[in-house]
Amino acid sequence: MRDHQRGDGALNGNLPVEPNAFVGRSAELAGLAAALDAARLVTVTGPGGVGKSRLAARVAAGAGPRDGAWRVELAPLRDPEFLDYAVAEALALTDQTTRAPRETLLAHLAGREVLLLLDGFEHLAEACAELVADLLGRLPRLKVLAVGRRPLCLAGERLFPLAPLAEADAVELFADRATAQGVPVEADAADVRELCRRLDGIPLAVELAAGRLRALSPRQLLERFDDRFRLLTGGARDALPRHQALRTAIGWSHELCTPEERLLWARLSVFAGQFDLEAVEYVCSGHGLDADRVLDVLTELIAQSVVTREETPVGVRYRMLDTIRAYGAEWLQATGDALRLRRRHRDWYIGLATWCELDWFSPRQSEVAGRVEAELPNLRCALEHCLTEPGEAHLGQYLAGSLWFLWVGCGRLPEGRHWLERSVELDAERTANEQSRLKALWVLGYVAILQGDTVPALAALQECRDEAERIANPTALAYAEHRTGCLALVSDDMGRAETLLRSALERYREIGELNSNVLMGQVELAMARAFLGDLQDAVRISEDVRRICDDHGERWTRAYALFVLGYAAWAEGDLPRARSLLSACLSDAHGFHDLLGSVLAMELLALVTASEGDAAEAAVLQGAASRVWPSVGLPLFGSAYYNAPHELCEATARGQLGDERYEECVRRGRLLGREAAVARALRQGADPALDGVPAPRGGHGRGGGAGKRRPAASRTRKGGETAG
Repeated sequence: MRDHQRGDGALNGNLPVEPNAFVGRSAELAGLAAALDAARLVTVTGPGGVGKSRLAARVAAGAGPRDGAWRVELAPLRDPEFLDYAVAEALALTDQTTRAPRETLLAHLAGREVLLLLDGFEHLAEACAELVADLLGRLPRLKVLAVGRRPLCLAGERLFPLAPLAEADAVELFADRATAQGVPVEADAADVRELCRRLDGIPLAVELAAGRLRALSPRQLLERFDDRFRLLTGGARDALPRHQALRTAIGWSHELCTPEERLLWARLSVFAGQFDLEAVEYVCSGHGLDADRVLDVLTELIAQSVVTREETPVGVRYRMLDTIRAYGAEWLQATGDALRLRRRHRDWYIGLATWCELDWFSPRQSEVAGRVEAELPNLRCALEHCLTEPGEAHLGQYLAGSLWFLWVGCGRLPEGRHWLERSVELDAERTANEQSRLKALWVLGYVAILQGDTVPALAALQECRDEAERIANPTALAYAEHRTGCLALVSDDMGRAETLLRSALERYREIGELNSNVLMGQVELAMARAFLGDLQDAVRISEDVRRICDDHGERWTRAYALFVLGYAAWAEGDLPRARSLLSACLSDAHGFHDLLGSVLAMELLALVTASEGDAAEAAVLQGAASRVWPSVGLPLFGSAYYNAPHELCEATARGQLGDERYEECVRRGRLLGREAAVARALRQGADPALDGVPAPRGGHGRGGGAGKRRPAASRTRKGGETAG
């Protein structure tokens, strides 16, 4: 028997010398070292090429066991019967007796403090688990650091899942490897960041991409990225064969999968971003994969690091790295089943959108908002499929229209506009599917109104109304009339707004329609009444909306009702009540990521703050609001009525602060991020630099504002009547 020894006769291990600089991973190095201190068996898991072996070897080198750290490279081994021999060989043990290799290992390691690094065991997982359990059970001073794409599933095993590199570390790795080749990339920083992001931060992929810099620039690499598996080849000659190309590294995982696992891997490639179990069971089952097997097969893919399990605010969800997904997509295409799977995916997300729209008007509104935000990447895929696949335009129109609550209620007006315009531009069947087109038209008009883009809004609503009258569709007619009334409201034509909104609300009653949109029509009518000076009627209507919303657990439309009530309270001089109502409005709107509701509340809170006597803080809030408006559309819709409170607030603040100090405070407000601005408006944050600004005579509170007040407003800023 012979051992590797230092001059003093002590074992020194066989860890390889690092070939180049180790970049990043400081938190992971510390975490893995701590895990190894606390447990005798630690298994580093993760997808191929993520850097498991390099991290484990570095931690093993720093572990400092008395009798050395020894690495056993198991990837080349194919027959589990030779596992014990491979470990003995790595330990440089020679035994020519009749003893079995296991006995030789036990005899050699007895009493020694050794760290055994088992690298690449996944294809021998069962045999490796049996060996490790036996060794740990009989050698109390032994520790094992295992590296593979799945756990060993042993008692006492501590798992250390390894994620890809953070973007900054991936960029640093790319730059280091580029420099080693004499190719500086500092001038290509933006392209390098995008390249590393699209490579998922997988160290192997980053290093292979850097290796291509001998011939291609980072920009050229990006341009050829769609063929990533051909591009990312040519690793170091002395690297393991499975690490010499990205396809081979991922293919190693694929080879270890059962036929069912390979099938599910391929089918999962139709998902984008995160997905949940129910979606997987619907989309991926059948045609060779029974529904009752999906969970078990998915669990195995998670165990093999092909799929990642993630805890999210909407529950447990799953994800595949884009590179792994792309590999599966190639296999799915090769099976000839890709179109069927994309249609299954489309059907599931159309069904999800339908359910979410119905549940939006319910106590589950916040849950719906969170769910639909989480599903946005998959909803985009479904929309893209519908709008590019022949014969499916009507489904794209239906899906884009059904997601009105996402576009309008969750702060995604520009994206909604994009999908809605694309959908209505397509020719669709004008018979049974006309209803989908009509809905897409009125939702498009609604989105354009909120962006302050009145001409296309009017065109979409007029087309919707004409078609609805032609085919006698009372629902589409009611919505078209409602949104035309909304357009009149923001165009300062209050008389026409009131007429159209009352007519639309009567149509809703006739067809039995009650939902968030119907209630929003009442809120808009209340706003028109308030602008016309009938605050009592505005309050009556808004209180009725608030009561119905409370009965149904609806909070989004309720926030707008609170806005009207807050406006009325300010106009009546009740500043504490106005602040309370508008703060609740802002809190709820911000919770839905509704930028329009948030910025409208912020504008009125600025006016309330000025009325309370704090001109500097009012100017800060106006500055914060001015930063939000470009993300919504035309500030205050370009409406004289909506703009009047803003102008009154500005005039009040300028009069108390002077122009220079006012502009300084506005600039401070513009520097606030959205979260900070909302916190500031809700009085959850303060700026010490603004303390000490003297209040005007009369102090805070009502600020001399008792009694009714109305902001001055011209009858119209846009020329009166709205056409249509």
